[in-house]
Amino acid sequence: MNKSELISAIAEKTEMTQKAVGDVIAEFENVVTAAVVKGDKVALTGFLSIERVERKARTARNPQTGEAIKVAASKAVKVSVGAKFKAAVKGAKK
Repeated sequence: MNKSELISAIAEKTEMTQKAVGDVIAEFENVVTAAVVKGDKVALTGFLSIERVERKARTARNPQTGEAIKVAASKAVKVSVGAKFKAAVKGAKK
C-alpha cells in the first residue's frame, strides 16, 4: 500500500475527503519529523514508536580488504513496533 492508497482507504472509512486526509497525513509527517529531529520520542502506544539515536564513532573493517576504516559518529532513526501491532501480524486473536 502506497501513500495515495492509504489516503483513499482512510477517506473511505472515515467519510472524509481525500484532500482532508492527505492534509492530515502531511501534517502528521511534519510533526513527527520535527519532534524526532529535536530529539523527542514519538510513541503511539501499541502501534509503534520513533526516536533518534546517537551512534558513536567506531572502527569498522572493509570486508574485501580487511582494512580498518574509521566510521564517524552519526544520528539515526529507530522505529520500534508495538505489541498490539506485532500480535495482529502474528494472527493473535483479540
